[in-house]
Amino acid sequence: MDRGGCQMNGGGGGGSDRSGPDPHGMITLEDLESFSEDQLSDSGNGSLEEEGETMEDDEDQGRLLHYWQDVARGHQVEVAQDMAEPIQQLTSNNQGRSQRQHIPFNLLGRKEKCGELLYEKRQYDKGHWACITMREDTYEQSICYGFMKIMKYICQQNSLGDYLGMTLPIVTVVRTDETHSVVSNDVTVAYFLPEYLQAQPPQPTENEIVIEMWPATTVYTRPFTGPTNEVTIIEQVNTMAEILDSPGVCINNSFIVAGYTNPAHSNRQNEIWFLERP
Repeated sequence: MDRGGCQMNGGGGGGSDRSGPDPHGMITLEDLESFSEDQLSDSGNGSLEEEGETMEDDEDQGRLLHYWQDVARGHQVEVAQDMAEPIQQLTSNNQGRSQRQHIPFNLLGRKEKCGELLYEKRQYDKGHWACITMREDTYEQSICYGFMKIMKYICQQNSLGDYLGMTLPIVTVVRTDETHSVVSNDVTVAYFLPEYLQAQPPQPTENEIVIEMWPATTVYTRPFTGPTNEVTIIEQVNTMAEILDSPGVCINNSFIVAGYTNPAHSNRQNEIWFLERP
């Protein structure tokens, strides 16, 4: 990977079935706008989308921000006041499905055992990504703070001054030692630009975010649920290494965690990606 592993490297591969994630990777409309459904049910107010339809702008922003702040504290993350508008924009814009896109890929193959999916082999085309590298105390803090900065870029803090549209998954590049026992503090959070922006990506106003062209990449991917932290990532990396028929064809110290739900959601839908060597 270039630039400390921010870009995906891989090569080759064809395949004709271009598709989004399988059902195990799909999420509800609320997933990126809300945290735990239990948290929202306890409040008696329903989903954040329903709230967005009934509140005036100022009250709407305040209530949404309050939800994010309450749940984020449990992850030792502080959500600043200036996140109120991006949170509100992301919520209201994602009420319709038209602006939510899954990153396209070609499915090259699948391996199953007793009806259980062990992993898929996919080909992702080259494309522009908005990337930010974080170095917080924990992985969870890095992905949460990185995701919030990416949110601001998506929600008008860009050279177009407009909402760009949500794509899934949001990916994080993680680095480990050669024995897959320690996760580096450097974590890269990346957002794939929607198709209509690929030719001319809008520039971020946040100087920590960079726009990069990632090359076409072959990945081996396995789904998992739950929180993503140093412990679970190491577990998933080692499990995937054991399952792969030829782990030596993949890069050994950089991996991708693909998230289909908000980084602080209590029951995240994720995938671990191994990158095939170029």
